[in-house]
Amino acid sequence: MEEGRACEISSACHWAINMASSAEHGRMWGHAYSVTPAAIVVPPESTLQHPQDLANVGVGVGYHSGSHFSGLQALQSFLRPEEIKVDFIGMPQDRLAAMLDRRVTAANVFGVQLYVLQQQGFRTIVDTTFMIGFLFSNDADIDDVDKYFQALKRAQKDIDLAPEKYKHYLLKGIPEKFHSLVDVQRFGPGERIVFEDYTREMYEQTHRWMEELKLFPEDQLGHADYQVAVVV
Repeated sequence: MEEGRACEISSACHWAINMASSAEHGRMWGHAYSVTPAAIVVPPESTLQHPQDLANVGVGVGYHSGSHFSGLQALQSFLRPEEIKVDFIGMPQDRLAAMLDRRVTAANVFGVQLYVLQQQGFRTIVDTTFMIGFLFSNDADIDDVDKYFQALKRAQKDIDLAPEKYKHYLLKGIPEKFHSLVDVQRFGPGERIVFEDYTREMYEQTHRWMEELKLFPEDQLGHADYQVAVVV
């Protein structure tokens, strides 16, 4: 986020967007967020059955990604802090490939990658469904950003009404070599945009949680107030 993106609006897990906007690398859109299905999964032949079985087991996640933060948050309900172990495994497609090749014991995957593994018989040990936020550049026109989200709102209604008409687009989210493994019409609808406010309470609670776990080095911590970091 600090290095910038090729477009004016980016999306990532709300933890990352929260920290980026608090460090004033852009501003967070405060009138919508999305929710993506996610889970820590294991292969069908795994002996792991319950969340407690993940004690001291390395769970594949992406560094400072939604899989990282949602995995920690979900496992806190079942394990002591010293029992939670994560292994950093690249991007979502890297974790998908690692799981299919049985190179990792468990991994936190989300969205289309989760649907692919479910169709291959992988089992959910812990649901980790999480929120995604939106960050736009500091020099973006607010009226244009609002128009962008109004268009997304119309699109979301169309998807909610008849998701089967649009599921084929989900194939764009996985490498072509995996297309033959799946029946896309059996997928769920994927990530869904929620047109509700990302409130001050949500912003501050999320920020405190990241600080308490020391998930970011001091030089990456942001301290901007909600009114500065979030467009409300």
